[in-house]
Amino acid sequence: MPLTLVVGGQFGDEGKGKVVSYLGLSDKPSICVRTGSINAGHTVTYNGRTWKVRIIPSCFVNQSTKLMIAPGALLKIDVFLREVEETNSRGRVWVDERTGVIEDAHVERERSDEYLMRTIGSTGQGVGAATMDRVMRRLRLARDFQELRGLITDVPLAVNEELDRGGLVVVEGTQGTFLSLYHGTYPYVTSRDTTAAGILSEVGVSPRRVDDIILVFKSYVTRVGAGELPGELSPEEVVARGWVERGTVTGRPRRAAPFNLDLARRAVMLNRPTQIAITKLDALFPGARGKRRWVDLPPEARRWVEELSEALKVPVTLIGTGEDSLDMVDMRREVMGP
Repeated sequence: MPLTLVVGGQFGDEGKGKVVSYLGLSDKPSICVRTGSINAGHTVTYNGRTWKVRIIPSCFVNQSTKLMIAPGALLKIDVFLREVEETNSRGRVWVDERTGVIEDAHVERERSDEYLMRTIGSTGQGVGAATMDRVMRRLRLARDFQELRGLITDVPLAVNEELDRGGLVVVEGTQGTFLSLYHGTYPYVTSRDTTAAGILSEVGVSPRRVDDIILVFKSYVTRVGAGELPGELSPEEVVARGWVERGTVTGRPRRAAPFNLDLARRAVMLNRPTQIAITKLDALFPGARGKRRWVDLPPEARRWVEELSEALKVPVTLIGTGEDSLDMVDMRREVMGP
């Protein structure tokens, strides 16, 4: 009953989309479930094409994988249907009947809230307003919309039955540990729990069914919007290091800082991962770019990864070395065994 959960270990932007798309291509899961909402974009680059998806699971690159939206997620119908077409997912994408739906009124309400927009740095996608309505039991769900009528399924039942059959399920978490409503840098956080436990509750699967938790870190730390960022670099230094990025959803420049071991240790404590994935190793060690074998990485890059694994007491098994989904050093067999 293999279930793999992918969680962000920083402030989002860690490269979860790349990791999940790689798992889709390499492991060929039967089902891939997306949690969270449209305020978090995941970037997937494969075969020379790039997608920026906000609700479709990043496993879509594997045409045989069923794609599902968790009951605890929130979608916006126009965004969802557009992504279904862009990713050629029609016929294999399903929405739980309990999935919440963001309407235009939620977007308008959120964007008119000066505290959220100016102080907190909300993406203004209506996620917080829809979450408020859900808590107050006013939110309309996927089952209430004719546009979604032919795409409805029971996601918890489908996932648990697939696990009973021995199929592989990948659950794609959203954002990052330190944006968690409960465990992040409150009040500069998102409107849900983004740790492993919170992600599982959105799907409807017991923690006892999880085989692997892959905690994703980028080789440096970035953050969009307000809130603390230990070791934050000046914009000039970010440019000098080649770490200039923009948010997938908003296009806002990402603030950046060097890798923070203290934050990483806390993320490990909160999520208890079995494995760690590192993305953008080539940003620290240009000689690693595009490499797909451990032996081909520069010695200093291998040493950095080994020291990080030792410091966190968790094996680093997946190492991203470029934009393409397959630009990945996969050490799972060597480190974890067959």
